Amino acid sequence: MFGKKTQPPIKSLIAQGTRIEGNMKFKEGLRIDGEVFGDIQASPEENGSLLVISEAAVVQGSIQADHVIVNGTVRGPVHARELLELQPKARIEGDVSYVALEMHQGATICGQLRPLMTGVSEEEKPLLKLAAKSA
Repeated sequence: MFGKKTQPPIKSLIAQGTRIEGNMKFKEGLRIDGEVFGDIQASPEENGSLLVISEAAVVQGSIQADHVIVNGTVRGPVHARELLELQPKARIEGDVSYVALEMHQGATICGQLRPLMTGVSEEEKPLLKLAAKSA
């Protein structure tokens, strides 16, 4: 409805009080309430992967998924192949790449923002035009 894709179901949970050390790969949806010290990657073959990092969660490593929602702490680069949502308590220490970005007041990023252009060549990028106040 209204052009929004349905989100994949969250089938995996890393509960608060759980600490994982090592790299992870997942399909569909993953929610993290605990701590992960390693890289997290959604399967690129799957369309519509969802990663949710809750307010209490801490991730130290790189993140790669289609749709990433952050409300906790991430120390490492974040690569959202579609949408990156930063909730009010999101803290990211690392570079961020995304196709679309939604950032709520209070969220912070200490790193570079790199929008990903999907299917747009250098020649097709719109020119930046400044509006001047006429006298």
